[in-house]
Amino acid sequence: MNAIPACALLLAVLLSPLARAGDAKENGAQAPKEKAAAQAKPIPRPGPQADFKTNLAWQIALDGAHFSPGILDGTWGRKGEMAAKECAASMGLDWGKNKDGADFGNGHVKVDIDHATTPYTVGAADLAEVGPLPEDWNERAKLDRLRYPTLHECLAEKFHCTQALLARLNPGVNINGLKAGDSLTAPNLRPFPKPGSLPIGGKALLMRPSEPAIISINVVEKTIRVFSNPSCGAQLALFHCSVAKDKQKLPGRDAVIKTMASPPNYTFDPKGWPDVTNVDHKLTIAPGPRNPVGLAWIGLDLPGYGIHGNPKPELIGKTGSHGCFRLTNWDALALFSMAKTGMTVEITGAGSKEAAPNKAPAAPASTPKEPAK
Repeated sequence: MNAIPACALLLAVLLSPLARAGDAKENGAQAPKEKAAAQAKPIPRPGPQADFKTNLAWQIALDGAHFSPGILDGTWGRKGEMAAKECAASMGLDWGKNKDGADFGNGHVKVDIDHATTPYTVGAADLAEVGPLPEDWNERAKLDRLRYPTLHECLAEKFHCTQALLARLNPGVNINGLKAGDSLTAPNLRPFPKPGSLPIGGKALLMRPSEPAIISINVVEKTIRVFSNPSCGAQLALFHCSVAKDKQKLPGRDAVIKTMASPPNYTFDPKGWPDVTNVDHKLTIAPGPRNPVGLAWIGLDLPGYGIHGNPKPELIGKTGSHGCFRLTNWDALALFSMAKTGMTVEITGAGSKEAAPNKAPAAPASTPKEPAK
């Protein structure tokens, strides 16, 4: 499934810079003269030896193309290299060749090192998303929304980055003490969030003119890929995820998307939480970014299994789940916009096919209800 077919070369021809430009203003496109000058300027490649701004600019560009380099931190590693290689290949380019790599950064994903960061004005909507997040599940069930515990955490997620990166970009600034109207420096995302708004995802702006047709999860790599029509197989996206910590809880067969909800509620069942001793009945946990299944739920026809967001983005891929496939909230929302009920979800990886078919996780089954109105 990961091989790039010949039709990808045709896509590369179709995808001229003008065809991919979209809304020039929203996506930071340059005026013709400025664009020509930028294309004439060599784009340094990212890497462990590259400078911070170069790596961050490449991460931002790939994130905007929905080939995730992982959470933005200005450090180039395995996830960034995987994203660059697969994104380039999806356009018929060879990331390993210097010429193709330079062309890729100049015109395809528009790496803008000089404008990797930009000012952002904190809005009232940001502050409204900060609130208490009690540890006690009984207290959580009383809340109307599961908000961010701090403004720093809220803004870091809004800009798809680590809290450490946001602090690095704003030395000496008490981010948690910012008020509406205050400014800070943030990664220059594509598209850039509008001041005062909270959306951290939404409908994916696909760079290739193809309809998403299949989702493929590799449980060994901890990756989720989206492909177009199987007869062509063009890759449309790459995301990183967490999978079951207990390999016996990995699904033993492919699945089909059965339900979708954004934002989802969450049903807390104490039977799946042996360490919680003060809850004796099921609780309904309200939607919100710190809901256990985050801001998007894609339920599979495997009882108890789904693909969903997560309240701890910096732990994606580093800690195991109870059985579901966890994404950062922004990647979950992007995938949500590409998915539809009835779509096939292919599950591959060592041992996944040998696991007991249709075996539900023993830990809490995520069972969202209809999204709150």
